[in-house]
Amino acid sequence: MNILVTGSIAYDYLMRFPGSFRQHILTEALHQVSLSFLVEDMTRHWGGVAANIAFTMARFGLRPKLVGTAGTDFPDYRRWLETAGVDTSTVRQIDDVFTASFFCNTDVENNQIASFYSGAMAYARDYPLHAALNGSAPDMVIISPNDPEAMSRIAEECRANGYRFVYDPSQQVARLDGDTLKRDMQGAYAMVVNQYESSVICEKAGMTLDELRAAVNLLVITHGEHGSHIYTNGEIIEVSAFAPTEIKDPTGAGDAFRAGFFAGLARDLPLEIAGEIGALCATYALEYVGPQGHRYTLKEFIARYESLSNKTLDISAILGESVQS
Repeated sequence: MNILVTGSIAYDYLMRFPGSFRQHILTEALHQVSLSFLVEDMTRHWGGVAANIAFTMARFGLRPKLVGTAGTDFPDYRRWLETAGVDTSTVRQIDDVFTASFFCNTDVENNQIASFYSGAMAYARDYPLHAALNGSAPDMVIISPNDPEAMSRIAEECRANGYRFVYDPSQQVARLDGDTLKRDMQGAYAMVVNQYESSVICEKAGMTLDELRAAVNLLVITHGEHGSHIYTNGEIIEVSAFAPTEIKDPTGAGDAFRAGFFAGLARDLPLEIAGEIGALCATYALEYVGPQGHRYTLKEFIARYESLSNKTLDISAILGESVQS
């Protein structure tokens, strides 16, 4: 399938604070916050929402095309993604800036405080979708967090050409205004957000949850450890989460869920199964440090899925034989 994953490509700088953020935040003094947290360690990882999604989708035999802009420090990252099975021929490298960077501090309760430097991502607004397509129509376009103007332009291009697209504003919900969110979701085949993001979207766009459900054919709202809800055709499909053996790092778990779910959509799996694949992908991500740190063969994935779901399902036959080992 010709799947385009558009959005951010970044380096993730992950830090751990050996305490609780909320013990140091005074609600009565939020108007003049000035805090500094001494962290115990910092590591750098491959990241960016689009790159994370493409990386995990490739675990299921798909070869998604990553569409975005990266900086002069991208060559090593490109080699990493290509080795993982991602097509990076559609990444535009900007040589006079650095790749976008995500700085995230996580406390002992897995709360996070983060900042994002856009870097080369700011150039994505000048990279239209047709420049990456090279004359071939996509089967699916995933619009994940990116330069806000780029996200809007890609959504409009998809609508104008009748491309099936998924609208995934997630980390940019805080930046986008209500009119933009309401406009860009129009015509989307699916939208994936977490519970908090769905509430923010409804408030900003002046929509009820029912109106949000009606705006797209398929709405997925994730609820962390409580699973996810898939809304379609007036039906609600409840998907349970799979408990991790341990949580090493929550960064990228949402991206992994999306990747597994999108892989299921790409293979026309039942929505419940697609949601469960996404849930298990998220579980794997939680058990490793970094959003692209998780490893598993398809055989290992199937065995764990069957043991946790108590279902027997030949996922390999459905997902295809050309899978990464």
